[in-house]
Amino acid sequence: MAKPVFYRLTPFLAVLAASLWLTPVSAQDASDNTVTRAVILMYSRFGEDAYPNASIRIEQFEAHLQELKDGGYQVLPVPAIVAALAAKRKLPENTVGITVDEAYLSTYTEAWPRLKAAGFPFTLFVATDSVDRGRGDTMSWAQIRELHRAGVTIGSLTASHPHMVEEDRAYNLGQIVRANDRFKTELGEVPTLFAYPYGEFSPALEQLVKTSGFAAAFGQQSGVAHSRHDQMSLPRFSLSDTYGGMERFRTAVQALPLIVSNFEPEDMIIDETPPAISFTVDPMMGDLSTLACFIGGVGRVPTVINADRHVDLQLTQDMPTGRIRMNCTQPTASGRWRWYGQQLTVPGE
Repeated sequence: MAKPVFYRLTPFLAVLAASLWLTPVSAQDASDNTVTRAVILMYSRFGEDAYPNASIRIEQFEAHLQELKDGGYQVLPVPAIVAALAAKRKLPENTVGITVDEAYLSTYTEAWPRLKAAGFPFTLFVATDSVDRGRGDTMSWAQIRELHRAGVTIGSLTASHPHMVEEDRAYNLGQIVRANDRFKTELGEVPTLFAYPYGEFSPALEQLVKTSGFAAAFGQQSGVAHSRHDQMSLPRFSLSDTYGGMERFRTAVQALPLIVSNFEPEDMIIDETPPAISFTVDPMMGDLSTLACFIGGVGRVPTVINADRHVDLQLTQDMPTGRIRMNCTQPTASGRWRWYGQQLTVPGE
């Protein structure tokens, strides 16, 4: 199978949705009080202008931190959020978790000092081979140990950051075990949190990660983590220079879960396009007349909503190759947005 070549980055979906519904009139936000929920943010590089799709500008990042400090949010350690989701234990309103993928040096030099000054905990997902190679743009084990001693949670991003969906179980298990061995040697313990490289996962990978002893695993699809979501495929909102504006940031951190089940296709690797995409929306979400779904490289996709609240996407054109984000949004009466996302991968030629 050829490697997916790139993200099809989509326009800011909430802005598009806002242009469609000037007055949100949807489900009652009160229903969200019955579901434990939190927004998880994902960063990667900081102040590295050569990577606008992966790096956040420093002034953007500082604005994000100021909003979290002033906007009534509760930034909690991601392990505490995961434990609350698993136990269905109530979290404070507007709980946010912060994660960073890859141990780039800019996390140590730019992000950590600012997070520390703000008093915000975060989780750093590390691919161990990158650290072992000692590249100039990557943190050293000594620096990672410094963060770890200071209370930063270290999670696993495997050993070599491969496209796991293209590999067999033995290879992927070897990636997890080899990374755990390095973590044990360098940090004295193995991580309990996992992030899928490139955000790519499958049912088989979810099972492998679960049986490997991880408490939770994270993709790169947008959405709100909640207590009815599979702990082995929790969503995160990815933030970068391209998608780090304050309007998008506020929409993300204020998002509410759009609770769905029975998503098809079960495997996120799309062998035939256009795929048949469908899911069922929980009755708690109320009226579905304002539900809208978007697919990167395609745009807004018409939907058919059946009497049993089963939603069929009427996708008639081929999807582009690469990693494609699907997002479905639903406005609420308070002006906040329900959000459900998936990341689909269409292999190249």
